[in-house]
Amino acid sequence: AMIAYALGGRAAEMLIFGELTTGAGNDIERSTDIARKMVCEWGMSEKLGPMTFGKREEHIFLGREISRSKDYSEQTAIVIDQEVRIFIDSCYERAISLLKANMDKLHALAEGLLERETLDKNDVDALMRGEKLAPMPQVPPPTSGSAVGETSPTPAPPGINKEPQIQPA
Repeated sequence: AMIAYALGGRAAEMLIFGELTTGAGNDIERSTDIARKMVCEWGMSEKLGPMTFGKREEHIFLGREISRSKDYSEQTAIVIDQEVRIFIDSCYERAISLLKANMDKLHALAEGLLERETLDKNDVDALMRGEKLAPMPQVPPPTSGSAVGETSPTPAPPGINKEPQIQPA
């Protein structure tokens, strides 16, 4: 579900525009990372079974950099890549399928974003229920006689003259 969710933006681009942009770069990275963990750390691959592949190592002297040592064969690496690909492809197809089944909601969200630029949870919930968004509150116009950003003069405190006094020499 997390992978399908992450690939939703890419799937929506393909469905609506018929082409892909670079906008989903981070989503692909996150999806691949999750799929690789499913195969290599969590034992979720049918072909490889409940095993872990690649030991995690922390290199404290390198600023706590975490790396993964390769403790498996090239043949196993190929199977790992194939299994990761299967997870990614099946989740991408799931995202496409869900979006196709809910195309009205996809368009409602897009229209809401075009109208408002940002949506909060209540806005999204309303759109998912098929409701229209309430109009945004209007900013009151400036008071008559003053331009936007213009301030009225501040009265001087009592006892202080605002006009400079010129003393005769």
